[in-house]
Amino acid sequence: MNSVVDQKFKPAFWLPEGHSQTLWRKFAGAEMVPHHRERIELSDGDFVDLDWSLLNSNGDQSPAPSSTIVLIVHGLCGCSESSYVLALQQQLNTEGITSVVMNLRGCSGEVNNKARTYHSGVSDDLNEVFTSLQSRYLSHQFVVIGYSLGGNVLLKWLGECGLSKATQQPSKAIAVSTPFTLAHCSRAMLQGFSRIYGRYFTRRLLESLEAKKQYFLGIGETEELDKLNALGDTSSINSIWDFDDRITAPLHGFADAEDYYQRCSSIGFLAAINTETLLIQSLNDPMIPASALPKPDQLSDSVSFELHDNGGHVGFVAGLRKQWLEERILRFISSN
Repeated sequence: MNSVVDQKFKPAFWLPEGHSQTLWRKFAGAEMVPHHRERIELSDGDFVDLDWSLLNSNGDQSPAPSSTIVLIVHGLCGCSESSYVLALQQQLNTEGITSVVMNLRGCSGEVNNKARTYHSGVSDDLNEVFTSLQSRYLSHQFVVIGYSLGGNVLLKWLGECGLSKATQQPSKAIAVSTPFTLAHCSRAMLQGFSRIYGRYFTRRLLESLEAKKQYFLGIGETEELDKLNALGDTSSINSIWDFDDRITAPLHGFADAEDYYQRCSSIGFLAAINTETLLIQSLNDPMIPASALPKPDQLSDSVSFELHDNGGHVGFVAGLRKQWLEERILRFISSN
């Protein structure tokens, strides 16, 4: 294990602290990337949509000649059009590397088939998608990158692969701004300015829940609608903790928010990871307190931990034309 406080990232002078880094990345946007969509049918009758970039122009939509395919998993309330995803895909395109974004259930612009949705521990979905891709592209090596919630899903899955001694694993993995200890991160969004983030995510999640109810009602899907209606009145939910306690937990088989956080926090899986993995974190991340970060003895020898003084949450903006985060990811992908 390589644990290091890395001083190399220098924030843009107009984004000197965590909140500005976080908000700039969110709202500055990024240039759109042409996507080719593919649907993966899951074993429980649901689906996830993948958005590919830099495919060959031939009829079978095969990956570009590079031997690497990068699989990207977005964060909470994100998708393939999130600014950090597009920025990475643009950078990968310049290097001739094919990338594919896994839109988690219900995040591709279409309502998914089941009452269940995505959450911080849906490593089973990631495993199905990865297994499908790897079986089709046997001559390619895979690198998986997860941001925020997607980072937690990725690290949990890698730990499960290590524990099960799975033979099918990516060659490398990168997790950015990961909420390693979910309970601590959920509590952080109950306090101070960070409550704004918590309220934003809660509102988005409740809107998605209501939209799914209306969709199921419109198509006459009573069985799945009944599962959502059984969750009761959601009008008083006003925090991520409440949402996870009253929606996420019962909908996905957990006793309550505490049980969900305990069983799905990636911090408990890091020691089992045997894939070469890079963790990129910031000490001034407004959503991930220092108490949520792993200690050296919780990381396997395969995991390198870069902890920067600055960067915010999935920020790491060094300037208008300086793609520090994307360039750091590319250096790791190309390193021996």
